[in-house]
Amino acid sequence: MVKILIVDDSRTSRKILRRILEDNGFTIIGEAVNGEEGYLKYQELKPDLVTLDITMPKMDGLEALRLIKKFDENAKAVMITAAGQKEKMLLAIKSGAADFIAKPYEGSDVIKVIEKCLG
Repeated sequence: MVKILIVDDSRTSRKILRRILEDNGFTIIGEAVNGEEGYLKYQELKPDLVTLDITMPKMDGLEALRLIKKFDENAKAVMITAAGQKEKMLLAIKSGAADFIAKPYEGSDVIKVIEKCLG
């Protein structure tokens, strides 16, 4: 059973992602609405994988990714990004993100990326 933490400030995005993942046999062990909360929940829940939206209030996904990787260098993180954030995506990959998914996304694309990251 693969445990996933979803971090996104959009309730709708979290709901869609949760449905896609649960429909494909993954377990969502938590959700967070910003990077700071996501980092704290990562420490508490120790998921197998975390999805991080890049643009969020309080602390963005890039900063959360850096903290998570500092806490757990083996952390698997998939960044979720709006179209046109190529620069931030490159930064995320350099900071240790396993992969990324661009919004709007298809369920099949999400599953492909998640399965590839879990290897």
